[in-house]
Amino acid sequence: MIIRDALDADLPVIINIYNATVPTRMVTAELEPTTVEARLPWFHEHAPDQYPVWVAESDSRVIGWLDFKKFLPRCAYRGTAEISVYVDEKFRRRGVARRLLEEAIARASSLGINAMIGLIFAHNEPSLRLFDRLGFERWGLLPRIARLDGIERDLAIVGRHI
Repeated sequence: MIIRDALDADLPVIINIYNATVPTRMVTAELEPTTVEARLPWFHEHAPDQYPVWVAESDSRVIGWLDFKKFLPRCAYRGTAEISVYVDEKFRRRGVARRLLEEAIARASSLGINAMIGLIFAHNEPSLRLFDRLGFERWGLLPRIARLDGIERDLAIVGRHI
């Protein structure tokens, strides 16, 4: 498995991986699948030298991705990034998310990032366990902040200082 910067040509696969999570109601607060066209602005606002999008590739196939986002726009938060990680459903539970997160932790300081935050649904125990194993702590909880198919869901805030 290699981890590399995402290219424009990767965006359709990135969107397919993302869209596969929508109906699970475990990973994203989106309720409907998105399109490549709708996500182009999101993709192009990432700066490879500070807020990159990376893909995990195996046998020339993109099997997962991770992105860094500005946490908040105020200057004092410049060193804090929100991270998200998604894995192709056929490659889950094979260490792909772990490798992407380990790479993010290892390279964060070179990107000017001194703290990383993950926003994870509290019912997504596999993700919470993974982040916990990699040294993230629970920094907060937003109770019943999301409504998924009429069910109120909590959002856990996990973080790690670099």
